[in-house]
Amino acid sequence: MTKQHELLLESGTNELEIIEFEMGNNRYGINVIKVLEIILPMKVTFIPHAHPSIEGIIQLRGEVLPVINMEKVLGIPSSNDKSEEKYIVAAFNKQQVVFHVHNVTQIHRISWDQIEKPSDIYSSGTSQVIGVVKREGEMLLLLDFEKIILDINPETGINIDQVKKLGKRVRSDKRIIAAEDSPLLRELLQMTLHEAGYVNVEFFENGKDTLTYLEGIVAKGKKVTDEVQLVITDIEMPQMDGHHLTKRIRENKDLESLPIIIFSSLITDALKHKGERVGADDQVSKPEIAELVLKIDQHIL
Repeated sequence: MTKQHELLLESGTNELEIIEFEMGNNRYGINVIKVLEIILPMKVTFIPHAHPSIEGIIQLRGEVLPVINMEKVLGIPSSNDKSEEKYIVAAFNKQQVVFHVHNVTQIHRISWDQIEKPSDIYSSGTSQVIGVVKREGEMLLLLDFEKIILDINPETGINIDQVKKLGKRVRSDKRIIAAEDSPLLRELLQMTLHEAGYVNVEFFENGKDTLTYLEGIVAKGKKVTDEVQLVITDIEMPQMDGHHLTKRIRENKDLESLPIIIFSSLITDALKHKGERVGADDQVSKPEIAELVLKIDQHIL
């Protein structure tokens, strides 16, 4: 990987790289930033009474990792050609997991604005598909791997009890704008922030809509910090990602003073520099909601 390549992907250019993998006749994608390595399948230790999507566990370089069978997750028949199957070793939400797929084919670099949100006609709150990429007459489906893990183990999600331990609070005069593409996480964030006293929160599905809203405040001749006290943003979102949103806010003299907290499954020691480079005030890893609330307190109280 060249230095120029690294800079391009770290500078908030609204681009990402996707590893394409196959399941049955369909093509799916996972953000390269989530992937540690791709390996050949190895011996799996079966775990009695585990979730149906869990094949078992493997030991990889001293780490014990769960193996998730993507056939079970997606409801796809078993592959006839086992020789092409691969393990995708991934890390996000402060955990490592292995996804067992039929094949890994190639890597694509695309812009987030090339990713279309799934239509409500064929998608629903239970769907694992969060984006559709059209490429050369074919469609590549981006999966919500956080939701896949959450469906298997709900304990890995946002825990409102963490916020209840902070005690009763009144924060109703503070207005927060949040960019989050997952309907499930929008609902969970709204409940937990409300419990934390932040009842005046408005959600947007992606960075593009969030930026348009903020620019609209300025266009009306209003001072943005009189209307909004803080921005929370995810990183992975169709149309415009959180890094690019943060960069655009910092580049706009009318918006640059807004505090910004990135709340994402991709916040790790190895990746925090990406958010720092584009000007985020703080970064919190999902699902650490209590830490997010405390960071909000620091920046707007």
